[in-house]
Amino acid sequence: MTSAVDGQEPSGLAARLAAIDERIAAAARAAGRDPEELTRIVVTKFHPASLVEELCALGVRDVGENRQQELSAKQAELAALDLAWHFIGQGQTNKAAAIRRSADVVHSVDRDRFADALHRAADGDDALDVLVQVNLTDDPGRGGVAPADAVGLAEHVLALPSLRLRGVMAVAPLDEEPAGAFARLRDVSDAVRAAAPDATWISAGMTGDFVEAIAAGATHLRIGSAITGPRPDRG
Repeated sequence: MTSAVDGQEPSGLAARLAAIDERIAAAARAAGRDPEELTRIVVTKFHPASLVEELCALGVRDVGENRQQELSAKQAELAALDLAWHFIGQGQTNKAAAIRRSADVVHSVDRDRFADALHRAADGDDALDVLVQVNLTDDPGRGGVAPADAVGLAEHVLALPSLRLRGVMAVAPLDEEPAGAFARLRDVSDAVRAAAPDATWISAGMTGDFVEAIAAGATHLRIGSAITGPRPDRG
């Protein structure tokens, strides 16, 4: 796991990054895990590209975006930087080509049609890393496939040669304890890995629940304002 630069007087951003990394490492050790197994993704939704440049200077290599337009604009502006761009928002099939051009990883494959659209957008590219998004709520309007259907979607992705299935992703419901929700996600992950042994990633955990996510086996954490600070006024 990448941590903040040592030996420098921290700015507010550097101090927040270091504090989160310390909490992640402590949670990993408490769960009997190696902090180096974890990937901390900094979500920079609505923040300017200049903030991403600052994060990169502090050692951040994994950046997350929720919106295709913002992902595309920042990735293009910062293409010279050594960054991995994670698309974590709900994907629309008509934006799949733009997402594929800009993202290194897509966390939110939640239906066959979106997977197909990402595959059709391949143009001699390397395989695109993707995760199956799982809906841990009873609300079918929320993003993600039902847990019972996750293996079927995973098998569909496996049949698309331009996509590389990496694992599963979910957001914990607001109306239950995250530990139970993430335990269910771990069960889904186990079922997916029975069909795809290399699909070992579990993208779960945000600022308020990453400790529980780590305890349940999360490998990729999506942390936003606890590192970046409050989102700027969009006007």
